[in-house]
Amino acid sequence: MLNNHSTYSFTYGCLSPKEMLDWAVESGLHELVLTDINSTAAGIEFVRLAKEANIRPILGIDFRNGTDQQFVGLAMNNEGYAELNKFLSKHQMNGNPIPAEAEFSHCFVIYPFLKAPNRKLHENEFVGVHPSQLIKLKFSEWKNRTDKLVILHTNTFRNKRDYNTHRLLRAIDQNVLLSKLPESEQATLKDTYTTPSELESAFEEFPKIIENTRRVLEQCSIDFEFKNYHKTQNQSIWTPNGTMADDREKIHSLCREGLQYRYGNNPSKEVLDRVDKELEVLEKRGFYSYFLINWDIVNYARRNNYFYVGRGSGANSLVAYLLRITDVDPIELDLYFERFMNMRRQSPPDFDVDFSWRDRQDVTRYIFERYPKAALLGSHTTFKYRAVTRELGKVLGLPSRDIDELSSPPNRPHNLDDMQKLVLKYGKLIENFPHNMTIHSSGILIPQQEVYQFGATFLPPKGFPTTHFDMYSAEDVGLYKFDILGQRGLGKIKDAVEIVKKNQPEASEIDIHHPRPFYHDEKIKALLREGKTMACFYVESPAMRGLLKKLRGDTYRSLVAASSIIRPGVAKSGMMTEYIKRFRQPETRKYTHPKLAEILSETYGVMVYQEDVLKVAHFFAGLTLEESDILRRGMSWKFKERNRFNEVRDKFFSNCNSFGYDPAISQEVWRQIESFGNFAFAKGHSASYAVESYQSLYLKAYFPLEYMVATINNGGGFYSVETYVNEARLHGGIIEAPCVNRSAIETSIDGTHIFLGFNLMQELEEKVIGRMMMERNRNGTFESLQNFLDRVEISLDQLVILIRINAFRTLNPDKKKLLWEAHFILGGAKKSAPVSDLFRTTPKKLEIPKLEYNQHEKAVDEIEILGFPLTSPFDLVPQLPQGTILAKDMENYIGKEVSMCGYLIHVRNLNTRSKNPQHMQFGCFFDIEGNFIDSVHFPQVAAKYKFQGRGVYLLKGQILEDFDFVNLEVTYMERLPYVDFHEV
Repeated sequence: MLNNHSTYSFTYGCLSPKEMLDWAVESGLHELVLTDINSTAAGIEFVRLAKEANIRPILGIDFRNGTDQQFVGLAMNNEGYAELNKFLSKHQMNGNPIPAEAEFSHCFVIYPFLKAPNRKLHENEFVGVHPSQLIKLKFSEWKNRTDKLVILHTNTFRNKRDYNTHRLLRAIDQNVLLSKLPESEQATLKDTYTTPSELESAFEEFPKIIENTRRVLEQCSIDFEFKNYHKTQNQSIWTPNGTMADDREKIHSLCREGLQYRYGNNPSKEVLDRVDKELEVLEKRGFYSYFLINWDIVNYARRNNYFYVGRGSGANSLVAYLLRITDVDPIELDLYFERFMNMRRQSPPDFDVDFSWRDRQDVTRYIFERYPKAALLGSHTTFKYRAVTRELGKVLGLPSRDIDELSSPPNRPHNLDDMQKLVLKYGKLIENFPHNMTIHSSGILIPQQEVYQFGATFLPPKGFPTTHFDMYSAEDVGLYKFDILGQRGLGKIKDAVEIVKKNQPEASEIDIHHPRPFYHDEKIKALLREGKTMACFYVESPAMRGLLKKLRGDTYRSLVAASSIIRPGVAKSGMMTEYIKRFRQPETRKYTHPKLAEILSETYGVMVYQEDVLKVAHFFAGLTLEESDILRRGMSWKFKERNRFNEVRDKFFSNCNSFGYDPAISQEVWRQIESFGNFAFAKGHSASYAVESYQSLYLKAYFPLEYMVATINNGGGFYSVETYVNEARLHGGIIEAPCVNRSAIETSIDGTHIFLGFNLMQELEEKVIGRMMMERNRNGTFESLQNFLDRVEISLDQLVILIRINAFRTLNPDKKKLLWEAHFILGGAKKSAPVSDLFRTTPKKLEIPKLEYNQHEKAVDEIEILGFPLTSPFDLVPQLPQGTILAKDMENYIGKEVSMCGYLIHVRNLNTRSKNPQHMQFGCFFDIEGNFIDSVHFPQVAAKYKFQGRGVYLLKGQILEDFDFVNLEVTYMERLPYVDFHEV
């Protein structure tokens, strides 16, 4: 069988690679071919699973244009597989169709019988005959050339159910009703899985064809080295044309420079010993090049003044700190290097390097220029149940209402008709099928060999070659990714520094890259204690603000801990609450076991970081470092089926029993490990985040207006742009609507005046903004509406938007008069027609009667054009309720019923942790003074009083307090009406 499809023949195949191999074992096969359609996404996984099943794997590709088969290529060996991958990649990268013929040196090429070339075939070329074509063969000239014929039966589905699934997938792919699916876009029942013995029976009159087929299969083989964790397929030598010795000299030289930069002339013995220890491990594990490539990337960033943060478990490495890949001192924080790398660890090292979202593309470009074999790491989207249910409903012709009900289980009818049952049945079958190839969020591969040795590449919109295979297959064969990420927090920090230089040139030079003084700054400490961290990286969400206020911690270490205990696992295990209590009340500190008091002394006996899992497993339960790391990784659902997790778990309890621990203690320790191992951060990762938090806290403390402008220009953060505009107002900023003579494309600041950018105007076209800015930059400010129209090409609709937002107020503050003028000047013209000064004429003076103007009209225009009013939203409520309290007074009413007014800025939805989960909510508002009101809405209240979008709400309830954090338990909620704008 020379042509078999898996589900990685996207929206075509019906069997996973494992199901294919299970079928092969059941059928008594000793070898199996995988030839997905224009895809090698499953190649590595197929070979790995085949080895485990004692099946000899063979890889190839079914080359097609759409569903039109051109030929099948089978790799004779790994070199042949690379040939196939390179050929497919070339066509997928440039978008050219697959040709009818191809030449390979280490592959067999099998042409379909009906497309056999009219020429002499090369030694490695054959014509494939399907059993259904045997009648035609007998009357064909090929009956006398059986030495070049093989059996070409395509296996796509096992049975009628699989066939139905295939047809549904094809209909989804083509976006047509199943009844309208063209026959040319689907397979036929002839492509049902057939065993070799059945095929041999069909071809018994043609023993030569059977012999040829067997000979082809016998000459094909493929092999990868799997899970050799002491051998990497990454680029092994960094130094151009160099050796390992050159790399060793380079990294030792960089470490010497780094010691001087980080620790001065007299680094401690502890530091020197740690460097020697780490370098020894790096050399034995062969990771010099991995470190040097990361150093090269961040060095390029520094040369170009690109901000970055190195994080992940790599922040536990002192060598990474010396090479300036990270800015976290592992000595100061007692970071556990073994979390990052040790001689027994079976998982790859992990650096995540964040760049500003504006700079990431250029860094990626540099990597591909510097390392020609680089490729973006691929990924695969899968069919989700609700989404595929909707798709199946569409291709089966169900009404929209039925589709909506079926895709929402709570609304699903009890009495389903046959068609609805089919939708649900096949939805379950197709759920989790791979849907298409996409890009991993951040991974880049830099292999020693060409990536084609492992799979093909395609060209997504990012414009860089991307692998068909995913990160799990890459790790299996020793390809370890470099994570290059983009984030807006770094963009905010970088832009804020530049804005401060322009707006406050007298301010002292900001050295944002040396955050150590920030850790002791009293203004920053106050912000942390009070949770006044709006717009600051990673610490601005309602949950994080609440945690900071409960902890009342104001040190670097306390912020590092907070960054990890806010994670879902620690919170859900109850250990976040326990940590807060032990942090605030030393007398409550207790330890499950004396050994844990020794291991977890820094965190008061609470597991906070991923390292804590390693330490407890290693020092408390006696597991090896390798086993401890398996345990840590095994907590993730992604890896549970890919390692010895169950075996190590059993050893954990066995060792605890042999040490004489009380079983209840062992169970409690295991519960804590299990509850958060998947979600907690590595300590170095938390520490890296904390550094960036301090950088943003410094800017917020000393340059709040400039920092808010930078936040707005980088897309905001946790909250909407409106919230940051309000925050700027609270810090003394004077918010100005976009202005044709003062504003820029992005938001800008002049003293305390903040001019919102034209890019915030939702309906204003980019080309209009571009023309306007270019003309103003070339020839100066605009003098009148007529002068503007003489110089800028603009349609009446676009001009009206600018007038309504009051962008011409420096020329004429009367918006209504300007609207009259605009209609009079443009008249029936589609748009203005700029002319040179020589040909301009004086327009006729327009006499306009005095028009009434109401301030609320301004708010209406702002809401429609910007999405929010520039005045306080509380001014839009005709009459605010009496007897309400302010946020600053909440702590005086603890335990009491109160009424409050708040403007909604965020809602968090979640379910209770009970046998029958119920929906509840947390709200975040600000009051008329701009201070936060945090609210909790328990299930009964959440069901009765619904949030109705942004607006001012009347809230009633009881004030609660938990470790100095106060919030409102809502018992009644009402959205207050705005002014009736229709009457304005």
